[in-house]
Amino acid sequence: MSNLVPPHGAETLRPLLLPETERPEELKRAEHLKKVPLSTREVSDLFMLAMGAYTPLEGFMGEEDWRGCCVDMALSNGPFWPIPITLSCETDLAGSIQIGEEVALLDGENGDILGVLTVNEKYPIDKELECSRVYRTTETAHPGVQKVMEQGPINLAGRVMALSEGHFPETYKGLYHRPAETRALFQEKGWSRVAAFQTRNPMHRSHEHLAKIAIEICDGVLIHQVLGALKPGDIPAEVRVKAIDALVNHYFVPGTIIQAGYPIEMRYGGPREALLHAVFRQNFGCSHLVVGRDHAGIGDYYGPFDAHHIFDTLEPGSLRIQPLKVGVTFYCSKCDGMATDKTCPHGEGDRLTISGTRLREMFAQHETVPPEFSRPEVLEVLQAYYDSLH
Repeated sequence: MSNLVPPHGAETLRPLLLPETERPEELKRAEHLKKVPLSTREVSDLFMLAMGAYTPLEGFMGEEDWRGCCVDMALSNGPFWPIPITLSCETDLAGSIQIGEEVALLDGENGDILGVLTVNEKYPIDKELECSRVYRTTETAHPGVQKVMEQGPINLAGRVMALSEGHFPETYKGLYHRPAETRALFQEKGWSRVAAFQTRNPMHRSHEHLAKIAIEICDGVLIHQVLGALKPGDIPAEVRVKAIDALVNHYFVPGTIIQAGYPIEMRYGGPREALLHAVFRQNFGCSHLVVGRDHAGIGDYYGPFDAHHIFDTLEPGSLRIQPLKVGVTFYCSKCDGMATDKTCPHGEGDRLTISGTRLREMFAQHETVPPEFSRPEVLEVLQAYYDSLH
């Protein structure tokens, strides 16, 4: 019997990917169905449904679940859920689809058939309500808001049968682990307390410090990388993987870290997205989630510790996974080592901080990045990447 935390809102995982042997026949059948194109965010959500990461969901949300998520962070049948997982389309297409009809779900960029949706509901949404509740803003400069505002006006809801995981299993072979697979890895290692470390960036010394704090508290850490679409300027996943490999191979005790990647597209939803990260990390088998400064945030839309505070507002029992809240991490010259704002009494002038913009400038101009900020093996990978851009 497993000693890991149970999946969220269900006794067992609910992956929606059809067994491989059955897919060719279903793909042939899907070619004759009405086609619904998906945005990149909807594709990433379909892949998360396919692998069981969005357990207990069995498809794209109906109106009651959509509204419940926006307003109360709960599904209509009770389980906690902080961000809507929906599929939109244009009015004319929605009007041509009958309730009960099956439709083929297409990758909107390359036209590949990714799954089949049995439509049991069609409904218009209030985009301003969704954005103001989930993102705390309706400004389209926010990438999550922009995605919602670009959606078609009608949502289609119903059960999903996934027929593909796109290029991810092949592109990230050895890194692309489904929830059932990470759970099996944890059990092989005898881990029951596992901390997930979310990252969409290469790991510098501050991230390393966070992960090592988590190792002290838990049996091990899952370094869980975003493999889906990011905002312009972010380091591509394949470069980030190399940089993190270099860090883990040189600076972590063997057997304390498992690396994995997952296909979500970031929403940059700050506190609400931190909660979504907790939900699906529980499905991956993690008992804890490292929540650092400005988790899943962007710009000045959220306070640096809003993602810490939101966990304190949840009803007891909403989640089995627990947040590991850690403050700002940095190298302090007076402490002569890595520290956090809770452990270092010294001032800003003693703390080494380099902004993302400044770091990119340093790489572009081949300036020396202090080893107290980032390990030399990591810097070597990143310098090669920036050199390749010119």
